[in-house]
Amino acid sequence: MDFKIEIPGKPMGKQRPKFGKGFTYTPKKTVSYENYVKLIFQEKYGQPNLKGQIKADIKVYFDIPKSTGKGKKAEMLLNLIRPAKKPDCDNIAKIILDSLNGIAYADDKQIISLSVEKYYGDTPKVCLILREDRGNENT
Repeated sequence: MDFKIEIPGKPMGKQRPKFGKGFTYTPKKTVSYENYVKLIFQEKYGQPNLKGQIKADIKVYFDIPKSTGKGKKAEMLLNLIRPAKKPDCDNIAKIILDSLNGIAYADDKQIISLSVEKYYGDTPKVCLILREDRGNENT
């Protein structure tokens, strides 16, 4: 079974921890976004706690800048031009997968395969598919 969610809004990457006087903390923006992802997943699936090995596919859609001309916009929507900009793919994956620890699966160390792709789209969002790996599937 595939678990699919769509996270509306501007894609975000995991921010580095901040350091205070003798302590470390996670930035508020990161905590808020992780809670947002958790909420979306739990509203759709509850707490399925996938077992074993998991494959994760993440597709990230960014807004097309308002100043973009019609020709270039068309190329962006046809995926001829893709966003090579921040946040980085690894930071996007980190915030999404960390947010689902203890919810979708026990720990994100269960992820054995990860794909992250960035696109331009009409509306910014992140699409996630989680799939339990049964070992003999050719997907």
